[in-house]
Amino acid sequence: MTESSEDPQIGTPDYSEPLRRAIGERYLTYALSTIMHRALPDARDGLKPVHRRILYAMRELRLASNGGFRKSAKISGDVMGNYHPHGDTAIYDAMARLAQDFAVRYPLVDGQGNFGNIDGDNPAASRYTEARMTAHAEALLEGLNENAVDYRPNYDGTLEEPVVLPAAFPNLLANGASGIAVGMATNIPPHNLHELIEACLHLIKSPDARDETLMQYVPGPDFPTGGIIVEPRDSIAETYRTGRGSIRLRARWEIEDLGRGQWQVVVTEIPYQVQKSKLIEKLAEVIQTKKVPLLADVRDESADDIRIVLEPRAKTVEPEMLMGMLFKNSDLELRFSMNMNVLIDGVTPKVCSMKEVLRAFLDHRREVLCRRSQHRMDKIDHRLEVLEGLIIAFLNLDRVIDIIRYDNDPKAALMAEDWSIKRKRATDETDYVSPLPTKGEGELTEVQAEAILNMRLRSLRRLEEIELTRERDALLEERAGLVELLADNGKQWAKIAEELRETRKQFGHSAERGKRLTTFADAAEVEEVPMEAMIEREPITVICSKMGWIRAMKGHVSLDTEFKFKDGDEGRFAFHAETTDKMIVVGSNGRFYTLLGANLPGGRGMGEPLRLMIDLPNDVEIVDILVHQTGRKLLVASSEGDGFIVPEAEVMAQTRAGKQVLNVKDGIVTRVVKPVAGDTVAVVGENRKVLVFPIEELPEMTRGKGVRLQKYKDGGLSDAATFNIADGLSWFDPAGRKRTETELAEWSGKRAGTGRMAPRGFPRDNKFN
Repeated sequence: MTESSEDPQIGTPDYSEPLRRAIGERYLTYALSTIMHRALPDARDGLKPVHRRILYAMRELRLASNGGFRKSAKISGDVMGNYHPHGDTAIYDAMARLAQDFAVRYPLVDGQGNFGNIDGDNPAASRYTEARMTAHAEALLEGLNENAVDYRPNYDGTLEEPVVLPAAFPNLLANGASGIAVGMATNIPPHNLHELIEACLHLIKSPDARDETLMQYVPGPDFPTGGIIVEPRDSIAETYRTGRGSIRLRARWEIEDLGRGQWQVVVTEIPYQVQKSKLIEKLAEVIQTKKVPLLADVRDESADDIRIVLEPRAKTVEPEMLMGMLFKNSDLELRFSMNMNVLIDGVTPKVCSMKEVLRAFLDHRREVLCRRSQHRMDKIDHRLEVLEGLIIAFLNLDRVIDIIRYDNDPKAALMAEDWSIKRKRATDETDYVSPLPTKGEGELTEVQAEAILNMRLRSLRRLEEIELTRERDALLEERAGLVELLADNGKQWAKIAEELRETRKQFGHSAERGKRLTTFADAAEVEEVPMEAMIEREPITVICSKMGWIRAMKGHVSLDTEFKFKDGDEGRFAFHAETTDKMIVVGSNGRFYTLLGANLPGGRGMGEPLRLMIDLPNDVEIVDILVHQTGRKLLVASSEGDGFIVPEAEVMAQTRAGKQVLNVKDGIVTRVVKPVAGDTVAVVGENRKVLVFPIEELPEMTRGKGVRLQKYKDGGLSDAATFNIADGLSWFDPAGRKRTETELAEWSGKRAGTGRMAPRGFPRDNKFN
């Protein structure tokens, strides 16, 4: 047994606490700290602790909205040293955001210098920028000198900071908030201050108002970057009622007429929290990947305002169609996810409706009003006490002068003197009864005696006595009003409504940036328009080499022309098409791929590898390239002799990976893909045996292995074709002459038969025409 275990006074620490409980308790402490002191805003003033401390520190530095600026480094240093013992970089970033008019609807910090921009550039270092408060920030701080809110010690106990700010307007909804805590998050959009105050006034008048009624005053968010909300009203109402939901926001755009039928789109407002530089990059990527073929170019011509120019590739398509496609493929439209998770009374996190948030603000304003009124009444009581003593001194000036002149302790003598008769005379002459308790029946209080002794000689005149009487009467009247206010809930709400109207007058629609910036519109849903409808129709000649290099030459060039290819390569496919056509590329693996004619590389060079445009494996050969025709059907068959009929619409692929149509095993490849043109099928095997049977014997499928076309002992399928039995079967003989066989009874049979040897003059390569 060790010494430490024998002596409990020297023993080792007790590590018997379960790890699960220890970690749980500590993580819970961390989670509560993150939720309450870092990530979630207070419903009353809409601020997180760091923002509240920044504004309070600026107030202590006397950085009024009409005063001078101070270095941001000084401000963030004071905040860190006095109230917020965290990194000064985080403090400065939070302060810089409060100064960005594209990030907050009503900036609380007036910045001088580079505080970042909508492109996403960071602010300059704190030593280069200066700041002061805005009038909105002063409105949030108004009343701190009047005991409007509670104070608490700062982190080291040397100073005090406010628990919450008085907040003259609903800042939580006005400027919004976002944050990620432990196990919860918040994301609140900004709103229009004028509309919020209108809703508060209605809520004061009708406390039981429904959320739908409040939407008559607050129809939706009002983002600092403007934009257009296209979310249906019913959806917004449900979001405000539950506190959770999403709101669709689009960029604002207009059409500029360039003359001669030419036009361009100019984007003047972009969605909230979208960095303009990232948006331009995304639009450039859309052009490069040809997701929206109609878009030809994008230019950023922005100065102080937003001006993004979108140049169409053709003038024949409606601008609404272009923008509809861009809304789907870029950040010109986004969904703002709303989650009104806030701290109620600074303690309890809760997902609130808009009505609950406004109610929390109004209840806070009522508490602030009562505390400020009580503080004012305490000041009035103190002043009335002083005034009572001064009036007694004026009415008995000779006695007061005598005491001050000859008594060794004038203060004690004044307090010991019996002024009861003189007080009565003062009461009779002035019709005044003090509402305050006195020290004794005829004695002055210490406060009154001190005030008399501190009175200046120049005040010993009749006019001063009249002023004191007038001041006393005015204070008595004000005090009576405060007493009535504190005793009457109706008067309290009337006073709050009056204050809100003053705030509305100061920061409402008549103020700078006070009018609504974000408007509403119905989302004109753009139908899925075929790509070819958005492309100018032009003839092209498609050329693909044996090694898979493809290009499209302008115009219909003669197919007998000798085209140039890379060394060691040669031509394989050449056909006429148009830019609006879709090309079907068939791989030997049974997969079908789709290309748009407008997306093919130009014909000046050697083209580009087809495998870069589609996900065609290197070991897969290109069987054929067809120009898509609506309503057509295809005959597909494998080298093993299995096949079926497939509608051409079913083989069109939407992605680079293509679409599996014909299922083939290892060692088996796709052999035939031909348009169906007739009522009969002709099949020839590698053994040169030909079989003819009705096309009705082939099933129509969208995908599969198919059914047996022809039976083989050795080898497999060589070729297949469809034709009209009445016209006969045609092919070109070795001399290049076209031959047609109409008597086909010798080769006709049932599907999956072996067939008979090909007619005399049939091509040696076993291929039909």
